[in-house]
Amino acid sequence: DSVDGYVYAQPLVVTGVTIPGSGVHNVVYVATMHDSVYAFDAAGGQQLWKTSFLSTGVTTAPGTIASCPSIIVFAEFGILATPVIDPATGTLYVLAETEEGGTEVQRLHALDITTGAEKFGGPVVVSPSVTGAGGTVTFDAAQQVSRPGLLLLNGDVYTFWGSHCDNTPYHGWVVSYNAQTLAQVAVFNTTPDGSEGSVWSSGDTPPVDATGNIYLGVANGTFNANTGGQSYGQSYLRLAVGAGGALSVADYFTPANEAATSAADEDMACGGAIALPDSFGSAAHPHLLTGLSKEGYIYLIDRDNMGGYNATADADVQTFQNGGAFTGYCSPACFGSYVYWNQSGAPLRAFSLANALYNTTASSQTPETFSYPGCSPSISANGTSNPILWAIQPGNPAVLRAYDANNLGTELYNSSQAAGGRDSVGMAYSKFTPPTIANGYVYVATASGLVCYGLLTPTASPTSSVTATSTPTLALTAVPSATGTFTATPSWTATATASPLPTAASSATGTPSPDSTPTATAQPSATATAQPSATATAQPSATA
Repeated sequence: DSVDGYVYAQPLVVTGVTIPGSGVHNVVYVATMHDSVYAFDAAGGQQLWKTSFLSTGVTTAPGTIASCPSIIVFAEFGILATPVIDPATGTLYVLAETEEGGTEVQRLHALDITTGAEKFGGPVVVSPSVTGAGGTVTFDAAQQVSRPGLLLLNGDVYTFWGSHCDNTPYHGWVVSYNAQTLAQVAVFNTTPDGSEGSVWSSGDTPPVDATGNIYLGVANGTFNANTGGQSYGQSYLRLAVGAGGALSVADYFTPANEAATSAADEDMACGGAIALPDSFGSAAHPHLLTGLSKEGYIYLIDRDNMGGYNATADADVQTFQNGGAFTGYCSPACFGSYVYWNQSGAPLRAFSLANALYNTTASSQTPETFSYPGCSPSISANGTSNPILWAIQPGNPAVLRAYDANNLGTELYNSSQAAGGRDSVGMAYSKFTPPTIANGYVYVATASGLVCYGLLTPTASPTSSVTATSTPTLALTAVPSATGTFTATPSWTATATASPLPTAASSATGTPSPDSTPTATAQPSATATAQPSATATAQPSATA
């Protein structure tokens, strides 16, 4: 599906949406840097509606910093952060940047997922302020960019902010809004006593634990929390949500070398972080957070006792280096006993983690390396079996790759395999955007559209007696922050036993986990080619 601008926001899928005049659809929602939001049928690709935030005198914000490497496209800034969807109210929340009469404006919109119409009296202009050591600090829409995905938590929508390409002055911000009224609820500034301190997270939404604490990674900037100040540059924070939604720092971790790495622009929390399942923990450290710094260090932090700042020795659980300086930009995935990390210019690696300790020697790695900025993978599985790791290899065109998650040395599929470029993504990669997978389809965001992959259309041989099965498990698991941005994906296999060279078709029905609503019915088809007593694996093909 072609759209009107670069797609940096991760596509989101909702099943069973009733579209007026069109019936019930599984819908994929796509937001662009040209300030548009699209709803497409998630299987057929037909456009169901489109909403644009542009009008006479209202344009996208100009990409005026041509030397900035953080955003690949410099022509315009519109919607950069991944929206969040509330399925209970059928509302999509999205941040859009526009320019109006020479002034840049950031707005939070609430859209009806069935029509794209504005809801709850929206949109509202983002315009918070806080008090710092030097007086009032006011949000500057021209200097701030929202890169992390939005978060919906306990009836409030949270937005996260960094710089417009390190163009000072700027700060890191967290601003929350009531999901029903869009009234501003709370504001947190990462460096009110100083400057900088962006919240990047490689586009990920910051994770949330079971008690509603938000874990925030802060990039290079002023740090004085160890001497009684309010600034937390180069830190991971546990933000507590108090009465009335007020935000406060309940705990933090800052490495001993924060001053040197901050001066060198080696962000502590450039990559996204995840709150790990309790199965990775130990009696001493049952609740863990893991994240990646720009200088290539992987951190393992006790969420209950983050360690604060120690000038002589870091008080986190474990630190090890997986790559050199200026390589750590991406977000991890986890499955079973593994955490999967990729860094710029390196293979994608699986590290085992048990009893709150990484094995710092990778269990397996991909044959391919991933050029700048690397990739943020997704995992699919049939319950606890047959896990597949999906990754988008940067390039023009990008390449969608699928690996055996138990052994990354085994590639199962890539989009450049088929003859004649049948499955080619065809367009450039969107930085940090992982594959979205739902109902048997894989969605890849690109420079000018959305590419959808599914199983091949079945063919039948008149002499074949083969029987094949395809059993995807559609467990759409939201990231710990509960943004509704699905990073887990389905897997499928086709097994055939027959006389030489038959083909076969299959279908299956899957039901999403409670994290996704409502129930979806997926009917992927597979083409299996079998030699006698052989097993064949069905592979996806692309529809652009």
